[in-house]
Amino acid sequence: MNGDPSVTRLAVLIDADNASPSIILGLLAEGSKYGVPTVKRIYGDWTSPNLNGWKETLLSHSIAPIQQFRYTVGKNATDSAMIIDAMDLLYGGKIDAFCLVSSDSDFTRLASRIREGGHKVYGFGERKTPVAFVSACDKFTFVDILIDPSRGVGSGARTAADELRADGELVSLLRSSVTASANEEGWANLGAVGAQISSQRPEFDARHYGFSKLSALVDATGLFETRRQPVGDGGQTVVSVREI
Repeated sequence: MNGDPSVTRLAVLIDADNASPSIILGLLAEGSKYGVPTVKRIYGDWTSPNLNGWKETLLSHSIAPIQQFRYTVGKNATDSAMIIDAMDLLYGGKIDAFCLVSSDSDFTRLASRIREGGHKVYGFGERKTPVAFVSACDKFTFVDILIDPSRGVGSGARTAADELRADGELVSLLRSSVTASANEEGWANLGAVGAQISSQRPEFDARHYGFSKLSALVDATGLFETRRQPVGDGGQTVVSVREI
C-alpha cells in the first residue's frame, strides 16, 4: 500500500436512495474516528427529483455523485453500482476500511466479503436496517443519533442508574465483555471491553442511553470499579474496569 501506514484510508460509499442529507455532518464526524475519507461517493439516479436535497450537500462536502439510471422497475441498479465500486476499491489496495451508508439488506454480502479481505466495515443506517446487515459490519451506527444525539434516549436525558441495572441485556453484555477482557486480577482495559462488545453487538452505542462514551455508561451503572492511568506525556489515559 502507498502513503503513511499509520493513516487509515476510508472509502465512504453512500446509497442515496436509503440515506438522508441531514446525516452528512454527523456521518463525516463519526467516520473521522475511524480514519481519513480518501474516497467519498454517493450513488443514485440524479435525474430523479427525489434526490434534489442531496445536491447542495455534495458540493459543500466534496462527495462525488455516481449516476446510475433505473433501467428496470423493481431492480435496484444503484446497489449493484455501489457493490461493484466497493469491490474495485477493495482489490485496488489503496483503501484500508469502508463506511457503507444504507439500510438495505442487499449490502450484507458485500460487508462480509470486505471483512473476509481483512478490511474493517463501518455501517450506517436507520433502525429498520435488517439484523443481517448490522451483524455483517464491524461496527454499525444508527443514523438518528447522528442527526440529533438526544434521540438515542428520547428526551435526551441520561438513563438513571437503577434503570441501567434493571436492563438485563445491557448488564449481561457489560459483565460478559469485562470478564472476557480481564487479566488475572480482574481488571479489563476499557478499549478491549468496547471491542468485545462490538464483536457481539455491532450496533451497541453508549449514546443510546444518553452517554457520550462507554466509560461514562459503565460508571453510571455502579456495577464496576474504574481505574484511570495516565500514559506518557501526551495526556492520554487508559481506563480499566472490574466488576464490584
